[in-house]
Amino acid sequence: MAYPQTRLDQKLRNIRAGNYKRSDFIIADAKDGDMGSGLAATGFARSEDGGQGRVRTRAEFLDQIQAIVEQDIVDVMLVSASNLELLHERGVFRHSAVKPAIRANDTTDCWGGVRHQAYTKHPSRHFRTANISRVMYGTNEPAIGAPVAGTDLGLYSVTFLNDIDHDYEALDAFAAFREEAADNNFKYFFEVFNPNVDCGLGRAEIGEYINDSILRCLAGVTKADRPQFLKIVYNGPKALEELASFDPDLVVGVLGGGAGTTRDTFELLHQAEKYGGRVALFGRKINLAEDPLALLVLMRQVADGTIAPDEAVKAYHGELAKAGLKPKRGLEDDLAITEDVLKPAALRQAA
Repeated sequence: MAYPQTRLDQKLRNIRAGNYKRSDFIIADAKDGDMGSGLAATGFARSEDGGQGRVRTRAEFLDQIQAIVEQDIVDVMLVSASNLELLHERGVFRHSAVKPAIRANDTTDCWGGVRHQAYTKHPSRHFRTANISRVMYGTNEPAIGAPVAGTDLGLYSVTFLNDIDHDYEALDAFAAFREEAADNNFKYFFEVFNPNVDCGLGRAEIGEYINDSILRCLAGVTKADRPQFLKIVYNGPKALEELASFDPDLVVGVLGGGAGTTRDTFELLHQAEKYGGRVALFGRKINLAEDPLALLVLMRQVADGTIAPDEAVKAYHGELAKAGLKPKRGLEDDLAITEDVLKPAALRQAA
């Protein structure tokens, strides 16, 4: 399969060349929740008034992904390898400028959506399901030069725990992945989670620890094997600005985390761009919205700087009203910033 030129390719070139404009900010939809969950990974169908209904079927989930790709606002669509296969059977990406990507590994701290699970109480462990050659070429072994059957881009994630045995093992697995990726001409972006168990560090210290860990683990990686961009937890303005300003060739993106309020969604996007982030990769914030398509229109406008986060919330509620959809929260509640890291410093200290 020959992919058309994607917006992601051009935007990354602009960013690395020092020609970044706000229109180059990259928005990715993370629809890979089935790699760490079960039925609820698909989100929920909506009743006629927009209220939350039953869990979506897999086919309905694929319909939602297809609608978002065809809307042509997001720059990257991240899915599981199995769902990418079905989306290709539908021809979803055939003429699209949206870049498909797969989750190339699934660390155990992502398994929180499994009902009755206890995995996430334990330190994260690395794990890989997807076969890169199969995803890229449709073969069990590398087939360099063959058409790309699935995609040549994936997400690889690591969770650092400030524990020498754990982190040594995780970095050893990361090295093995990079070797396999190189054998297949496969590109990746690098997700680094905050520790999923207590490691004795506060929020500010975690931000510094994660920044240093990222730079340390990439210091021995030459250009050919470095990630296309990063996906990290937003640990506040200072931590993001520190990392984003250190190396202009390292494109930093933030992950979405929990669903939060609609203001949380727009505020995180706004702050990420303001403090040097160039990518937003949101999963639940999009998947659990009353109207994901309307949300994405306004996310693009917030990223472009044409609307402020609070005004975007009001506009979103206006779109819900026009569509006859019932919001999950009243407007005043939905205007609230509920994620502590997004609150102004004075409010965080007061809390």
